[in-house]
Amino acid sequence: MKSFFLRCVLLWATLQRSCMQISVPATVLNCCEGDILVLLDSSGSVANYEFSRLLLFVAELLGPFSLGRGHVRVALLQVGTEPHLEFSLDVHSSQESLQKALRSVAQLQGDTNTEAALRVTRRLLTKTEDNVPKILLWLTDGVQPGDVDEPMSELKALGVSVLVVSTVHGNFQVLQRVVTPPLESHLYSVDIDNIDIITEDLREAIIKIIRAERLRVVHLTSHSAVLQWRPVLSADSGYYELWYSSIRKANPEIRRTLSGDSSNVELTNLQPETTYTASLHPETNLGLFNTLSVNFTTLPDVLSPAVISLSDSGPRQIRVSWGPLQPTRVQRYTVEYGTIPSGRVHTVTLHSQKNSTLLTGLEPNTQYLVTVSALHVDGKERAMSVRACTQEALPALADLQLAPGERQEVEELYVAWKAYQEGLKGYWVTWETENFHSSSSKPPISTIYLPPTSRSTRLTHPAPNSRVCVSPIYSSGRGDGICCTAKTHTDSSQWD
Repeated sequence: MKSFFLRCVLLWATLQRSCMQISVPATVLNCCEGDILVLLDSSGSVANYEFSRLLLFVAELLGPFSLGRGHVRVALLQVGTEPHLEFSLDVHSSQESLQKALRSVAQLQGDTNTEAALRVTRRLLTKTEDNVPKILLWLTDGVQPGDVDEPMSELKALGVSVLVVSTVHGNFQVLQRVVTPPLESHLYSVDIDNIDIITEDLREAIIKIIRAERLRVVHLTSHSAVLQWRPVLSADSGYYELWYSSIRKANPEIRRTLSGDSSNVELTNLQPETTYTASLHPETNLGLFNTLSVNFTTLPDVLSPAVISLSDSGPRQIRVSWGPLQPTRVQRYTVEYGTIPSGRVHTVTLHSQKNSTLLTGLEPNTQYLVTVSALHVDGKERAMSVRACTQEALPALADLQLAPGERQEVEELYVAWKAYQEGLKGYWVTWETENFHSSSSKPPISTIYLPPTSRSTRLTHPAPNSRVCVSPIYSSGRGDGICCTAKTHTDSSQWD
């Protein structure tokens, strides 16, 4: 009894130390992409102490991996009389969350119904369409494993790698049949008190299966490509050799050396609509790494301007914008515009850093033909035209009058106006009010909307020298308003 108590105390201390000090090797973090389902024997044949040690082993084994979709996903399925899914693959996207969940797992006890658990395993590992490696990690005491040969063979036929860790009293012959080769790195029989000695070897075996050895193109244009890969080195452990060329061999092969902490690179000055092959090889004393390769074809050449957009349209102005902006390939832009069908043509010349201009002095409610042309550094010229319409000129406010209010006990301002009535929808009235509660030097602005039948209003507590503006609102927009400033004196008042 005393020996069992000491074992529990040592296990509790080990768990606490593990929670605080799970090391994260630089070559493991963010190295891999795949799904790992931990099939944990939780039956009554496994002692409580052994079960706790197995959980600790799982926590340390998986601790260095980056988790979540696009990295490593982990599920835990317990084997008992009935299988119990502790958590599925998409639950944990951080180590903090995973480690907390592992610390809260309770043993099921009961029978060892591994066959039922394997049926659940098959559903979990084959229901997703992700084309990533999948691992079944079976942790068991090996006692009465059941008829597992057939379901394990079906899993392996579906591409699932089966790895097994068993205590020394397990049925080793059955485990040998179900494990995915090679046996020396995928099958471990170890005493529970010495299980820590296989952590690094088993982790390396997992990494070999799910290492994301891919060189991917994550961004592509007609003249550039961004390549990305999973880092396997650090800044002080080696470097990467990169080389690329077009498959037509029209240009010589280009080689570059990249630092060990790199995970992406941009290839520039590529030719449009050209297929390239790129290769990346890690150079290090840590071991041998495979050379990663990818083929890609650049996009067709896009010469500016390829698109023109119109904005800020008013009765006498329109903003013209174009793209893509290509300052290194364009000498200058020219914008020509004139009324349709045969108006006088106006010209604006802009430097290559500009991709918009505001055309002013236009006629209201008029169609214009706007042409943007670019002179490229190679002498080529590209032009693109659009039709643009200015807005109708809306009637302005006809008159605005300010006068002091009639009530002497309240500071009041009387505002009256006149406007063109056809199509009128209402009025916007804005003014500056007294600043009672703010320390700001600027008076606050108040706004009201009045119906079209209004001809006047009274404003209370206007600020000294308050500026009052009234604008007519029509169905097609806001007409020009009028603003006046109320100038207040101590002995009399006047308004401009």
